[in-house]
Amino acid sequence: MNFTAAMIADYLKGTVEGNPDANVNDVSKIEEGREGTLSFLANPKYEKYIYDTQSSIVIVNDDFNPQKSVATTLIRVKNAYKSFAALLRLYEQSKPKKTGISKLASIAESTQLGDDIYVGDFTVVQENVTLGDGVQLYPQVFIGDNVSIGEGSIIYPGVKVYEGSQIGAQVVIHSGAIIGSDGFGFAPNQENNYEKVPQIGTVIIEDYVEIGSNTTVDRATMGSTILHKGVKLDNLIQIAHNVEVGENTVMAAQSGIAGSAKVGKNCMIGGQVAIVGHLSIADGVKVAGQSGVAKSIGNEGAVVQGSPSFDFGPYQRSYVLFRNLPKLHGQLKDLEKKVKELSTEGKS
Repeated sequence: MNFTAAMIADYLKGTVEGNPDANVNDVSKIEEGREGTLSFLANPKYEKYIYDTQSSIVIVNDDFNPQKSVATTLIRVKNAYKSFAALLRLYEQSKPKKTGISKLASIAESTQLGDDIYVGDFTVVQENVTLGDGVQLYPQVFIGDNVSIGEGSIIYPGVKVYEGSQIGAQVVIHSGAIIGSDGFGFAPNQENNYEKVPQIGTVIIEDYVEIGSNTTVDRATMGSTILHKGVKLDNLIQIAHNVEVGENTVMAAQSGIAGSAKVGKNCMIGGQVAIVGHLSIADGVKVAGQSGVAKSIGNEGAVVQGSPSFDFGPYQRSYVLFRNLPKLHGQLKDLEKKVKELSTEGKS
């Protein structure tokens, strides 16, 4: 389907600068632009590409001030990145949704099926499962006993959802994720072996959560592991038993939260962050990548870095000193040598 600059500008409530009849039928990165595609410019680091891009239309911020002539048609909007994302969402929503149940799927008779659902090849749905309207279960998904999945949720190939898990509406779970596996609970005995502590709790995933590929969310020992509304988890993340993550918190890849930790809402957790169990993190906290959070953070909006982590400002100043330690060590050795020389001269 082709879209003109005028049509796009009308949808985004922007203004056209150039040819309003310029049309596109695909998207591309500005540095890889080609004729017939739409790109955007939000980061000033990429401005150099707009002067040579072959993209037919580029979305830019209202305050973009080109340093030389631009051949492509521009659409000026308040926020180029958000506007481009809105167009991508519109495109995604326009794609036809899969419906129907494969003859190769195994669905228990006790399953409650909503309208317009999709169940792919070799997917297994066990006893007393509830699937809301528009749920999509892609091939080779496993849904355990007594699981509920809210309307419009999408479960991609290879996901395993263990028994008793509750998944809300408009949730997206990507391939390879495991929801409701046992928490890591073992107790040493007199023979110096470890006995497994039964994990009899559940997982609750509220509406509009997205979970990346190969991420695991463990069931609680007792009670529930909870991901609140709007949480976004990247790939390869570990959420341990009885963890609670607040609304709209986002977490980047390869991070892990140990058991019973409580993370507030609107937090931002960088990649490869480790959070110790049984602590709490206040709302709006930001944790820089590769940090280790070893104690509770009580100040809302705090920014921390390091392992163990502490306030971002002091960490940055400490890091400058740390990087200069070899130089400071050399200076100290030179000073020590000079002191010895002066001491020797004094004695003589």
